[in-house]
Amino acid sequence: MRKLIIWNLMTLDGYFEGKSPWDLGYHQLAWGEELRAYSLEIGRQADLLVFGRNTYEGMAAYWIDATEELEIKDYMNAIAKIVASRSLDRADWNNTRIVRDIVGELTALKAQPGKDIFVFGSAELSDSLLKAGLVDEIRLCIVPVVLGGGNPHFKPAETPRVFTLLETRPLKTGGVILRYAPAPAG
Repeated sequence: MRKLIIWNLMTLDGYFEGKSPWDLGYHQLAWGEELRAYSLEIGRQADLLVFGRNTYEGMAAYWIDATEELEIKDYMNAIAKIVASRSLDRADWNNTRIVRDIVGELTALKAQPGKDIFVFGSAELSDSLLKAGLVDEIRLCIVPVVLGGGNPHFKPAETPRVFTLLETRPLKTGGVILRYAPAPAG
């Protein structure tokens, strides 16, 4: 059975982007050879990436013509991708298809053989997948910065969500990769 894994970089104060859309400059504080290697490791572990519409549009705009990190660019452009959207009519990024019922689709895909499925960014989508109980793991790179405002990765919830720590991996840049699994109910 495939695992559904959420991956994102996040600030110490819980933001995955700054005060304006695609304000991701803080990523450079954690980026280095270790995080680059980890990104390539994810590329080998996954055979499908899932994005919400906003993240999809930004990622496609960047990776199609990226001039840096060419090895990452190659896997980002080659891997199968799903964009969860009720408003997009077409998806032009290589190997991408639009899915309107993302919970139903991912439920079916998780039951099929294959490598892991990763959700990159996509806070709203991640929230809906957490609520649906589809998430097997959350991976975060905590970046050592406090932005003081922005778009929070985790959205308000009616009840607390408890997670079990699987791994910590400190980086020379001061970032820390954390892996969590949802704790069993009860």
